[in-house]
Amino acid sequence: MMETKEFPAWLEVLLKEKFFNACLEHEAVKKNEKNILCIDCCLSICPHCLPSHNSHRLLQIRRYVYNDVLRVEDGSKLMDCSLIQPYITNSSKVVFINERPHSRQFRGSGNFCYTCDRSLQSPYVFCSLSCKISDVIMRQRGLSGFLHVCNYLQLTDEGATTSTTPSSTLEATDSGGDGGVDMFWCQALACTASTEVVRKKRSSLTATCGRVTTAVASTNTEAPVNFFNRRKNTPPQRAPLY
Repeated sequence: MMETKEFPAWLEVLLKEKFFNACLEHEAVKKNEKNILCIDCCLSICPHCLPSHNSHRLLQIRRYVYNDVLRVEDGSKLMDCSLIQPYITNSSKVVFINERPHSRQFRGSGNFCYTCDRSLQSPYVFCSLSCKISDVIMRQRGLSGFLHVCNYLQLTDEGATTSTTPSSTLEATDSGGDGGVDMFWCQALACTASTEVVRKKRSSLTATCGRVTTAVASTNTEAPVNFFNRRKNTPPQRAPLY
């Protein structure tokens, strides 16, 4: 892989590498997913490889909806991440690294990705980092002005101590048009809440019925003995004759 001024080698690795695969050098160790990109070595590494890259520029790769993302705060130190639609996970804004497959629909009103036509929320015009890079190269014939000079880039405490794994829980999103996944999880949460309410109501109703049954069972339902004796000794009353 050759590095050029217009397209650095680390950027090519970022776009093509399959992150979160097991690190072969630490195959027998837990949490060995390769979720870190070493900018200086142009190599994806796992948290156990960090001692050999302490002085290097390191970029943390994360997962959101089973896709590779990076924090806007980290990515902006290396390149221009503006106009890329961000999402929120673990209280941090992230952007997708690569375009996600989707069914192309009829272009109506609203914002769409300049590269792949994915529906977006205003004012964003790119759905991923790769889509913006493709557009910049097509318009400017290079990445001049897109890349930033960054001589120091270290992991946060969270990135250095933990390994990000695929997550199926969405905390929040800024998505406007691409809300299919978000709507699915909202419906799932609503269904779970409704089921819990019904379960509590049934439990309360069962307890109430149990108390009523116990109270009725504990009550003496036999008729007094004197009542039958009184009726036995009393002559029958006949209707008067006219």
